Amino acid sequence: MSIEFKGRVAIVTGAGGGLGKQHALALAARGAKVLVNDLGGDVHGVGGSVSAAQAVVDEIRAAGGEAMANGASVTDFEAVKAMVQQAVEAWGRVDILVNNAGILRDKSFAKMELADFRLVMDVHVMGAVHCTKAVWPIMQAQNYGRVVMTTSSSGLYGNFGQANYGAAKMAVAGLMQTLSIEGEKHNIRVNCLAPTAATRMTEGLMPEQVLKALEPSAVVPAMLVMASEEAPNRTIICAGAGSFEVAHITLTQGVYLGTGPDTAERLAAAMAQVTDRREESVPLSGSAQGALEVDKAMKAHQG
Repeated sequence: MSIEFKGRVAIVTGAGGGLGKQHALALAARGAKVLVNDLGGDVHGVGGSVSAAQAVVDEIRAAGGEAMANGASVTDFEAVKAMVQQAVEAWGRVDILVNNAGILRDKSFAKMELADFRLVMDVHVMGAVHCTKAVWPIMQAQNYGRVVMTTSSSGLYGNFGQANYGAAKMAVAGLMQTLSIEGEKHNIRVNCLAPTAATRMTEGLMPEQVLKALEPSAVVPAMLVMASEEAPNRTIICAGAGSFEVAHITLTQGVYLGTGPDTAERLAAAMAQVTDRREESVPLSGSAQGALEVDKAMKAHQG
């Protein structure tokens, strides 16, 4: 099966360099018309210039593709709406959104300023919300859409010095969980990419040999699958150095203990059983937790 995007229109945020640039180039190489968005700031979100996005556009055009640049900040909803309108006016639709824009403000939580926490949340979480909100009615109307959120192992599993980034990236995964359910009836599929890639945001954090293995281009195949017509839905694909995995948020079978005055003590004693991962499940929605708990309670009372 060949993955192609002829006739499709894609928006990629944070695409002036690193992983976003590789996403934009790959989509264009396979036939998509690509709006390349990048604020043009540094890794901390400081500064701004459309030149980085324009350079990627020039590269796409030189290779025979169609692209245009946009310098909107994903934190500015009005600018984001104008960006989406720019794509619609030029190409008539938006089929694919890759929410890739992000910044880092790493520090241990004890030393972190709240302003740095808020800004990281604003760029990653509200940035994804703004862009998705702007394309959502278009995708609903055309009964087709593919949205790729960018999460991270720092959010899924934690990482020292990245409380703000980890919180934001787990929030993005939560956003994906619900949007994938709401979008399904409109053929809008929403997934998450958890990349391990060497970019400006990882420089100085890893040995040179490791950085070479973690080329951003090695992550791109996962994005292409999630942006394709045959995309999965509600899936977290992890990718790096040519390897691909799927992360799940699971629910153990747990144990029914009732609501007596000593339930806390009995729970403490039963934690090995509560955390036992045998027969754990991947719930189809948040209601599955309540359904499991009520079912166990009903069975206990019937017994």
